[in-house]
Amino acid sequence: MKPKPMLICIPDISGFTEFMSSTDIELSSQVIPALLNKVIYSNTIGLKVSEIEGDAILFYKVGKLPLFKDLIEQCRLFYIEFYKQLKSLNKEFEGKIDELPEVLGLKIILHYGEQISAIPIGKNIKLMGEDVIIAHRLLKNDIPFEEYILMSESVLSQYDHKKIAHNFGWGKLQEMDTRYKYIGDISYKFIDLKPLVN
Repeated sequence: MKPKPMLICIPDISGFTEFMSSTDIELSSQVIPALLNKVIYSNTIGLKVSEIEGDAILFYKVGKLPLFKDLIEQCRLFYIEFYKQLKSLNKEFEGKIDELPEVLGLKIILHYGEQISAIPIGKNIKLMGEDVIIAHRLLKNDIPFEEYILMSESVLSQYDHKKIAHNFGWGKLQEMDTRYKYIGDISYKFIDLKPLVN
């Protein structure tokens, strides 16, 4: 298919490896799908699922971007619903595992690419292009906390600067850039999500 401009959104479960290595497979095979499903069914802005990658969901949206405030509200909703599910799972598995919120969390990557191909493979859609690689690389960054929304400069540049809120009520956007091998410096802004559940 012809490459198209596309929004990429990756909600990623932090603490996944630690959780999987310290929990029996029967329990983890119930907990992780329940959390990922909660995020998927919290989608209100028409994102489509390309892949579920173990501890992450690769969402994409072709065409007109949502309003900036709606995009941020979607990320907030992903996070709030994720924690509601954690709370529910804590009650369900009480006595079988330590407190889940102490182990698991959620970070969300937002990126935009001008040339991304959505290739049908079987019943799935595989996203291809350099910007898909960049979005995944952004999961490895220098942000000093575990739970956040990260917005690349590429996605922010699609919005009128005057319409980009820098203070979301629970926290303020911060700036950073990270150098990635073969890609170079990527600038992004981020905000801590943790205050939403404290």
